[in-house]
Amino acid sequence: MDLRDQLQNLFPDHKETEAQSNSEKNHGLWMQQAPLVCKYEKRKGKPITIIEGYTGADADFKTLTSKLKKEFSVGGSFKKESIIIQGDYRDKIMEFLKDLGFHVKRVGG
Repeated sequence: MDLRDQLQNLFPDHKETEAQSNSEKNHGLWMQQAPLVCKYEKRKGKPITIIEGYTGADADFKTLTSKLKKEFSVGGSFKKESIIIQGDYRDKIMEFLKDLGFHVKRVGG
């Protein structure tokens, strides 16, 4: 029994609002108005995709990074307020982030 069920038992007349359902849709991530920047680089001859501009907490960075890594079955990390994903997945990452509700801007090439 999770917290939602316990609260429903305590307050049976309470109905969820749209804001509560939106936070569930966003998977608990901090949603921001400014666009995320998605760019491609090569480091040591290997392609990487970098996502910058996210202003969430470290826990949100960790959650978003793990979602991206699981979605594309690749390695990656987050360092200095940027998410680094191994490989050139700009288009797929941009589409995935837009589905989550983020505004994404493509930089370079």
